[in-house]
Amino acid sequence: MPPQPAFRREDPDARRASLIEACARVLARDGAAGASVRAIALEGGVSPGLIGHYFGGVDALIAATYREVEAQVAAALDAAVAAAGADPRARLEAYVSASLLPPIAESALLSTWIAFWSLVRTRDDIAALHDEQYGRFRSGLESLLRENGVPAPALRRTAIAITALVDGLWLELCLSPGTFAPGEAAGIARAGLAALISTAGSAGSDSN
Repeated sequence: MPPQPAFRREDPDARRASLIEACARVLARDGAAGASVRAIALEGGVSPGLIGHYFGGVDALIAATYREVEAQVAAALDAAVAAAGADPRARLEAYVSASLLPPIAESALLSTWIAFWSLVRTRDDIAALHDEQYGRFRSGLESLLRENGVPAPALRRTAIAITALVDGLWLELCLSPGTFAPGEAAGIARAGLAALISTAGSAGSDSN
């Protein structure tokens, strides 16, 4: 009789990742109120005790899931900018347009974000993560705007305006994707981007 293969425990990092993925699916499907230890364990096909073992509780798991989802969004944005090459305008447009394309502009991701947003006013740790995520996105925009010659006094306001434009288009795309023809939302964003950069440049010239 051939020897039986030795039992191999799943790598702890892989187990943590699988629990985060299960938590994200539960949040997208059932919202924050439905993200219980039992529901996440059932979704992940594990015992409830593993959530406590790896995360200390469901609150820490939800926070870790927030960080992971934000990291995936950031990675998609960074990849789009890297693929755009060295041209400053192409890099900025890629950063903006990537938010309006999969894997960021997807209804499942919107559902997950809605669950996170519902916790912003009730959990200080989630509120802090939200502020960090928004700050990183805006900081990335400011760096790219600086490359495009936007004067320093206008960087923050221009980045906030572009963020609002992108968020509005992203929300509508996720809720009603049929509202736009393919690529239309990105085209609207690029046109708005050009107008905002022009306005910022004019304001900078006037202040000199």
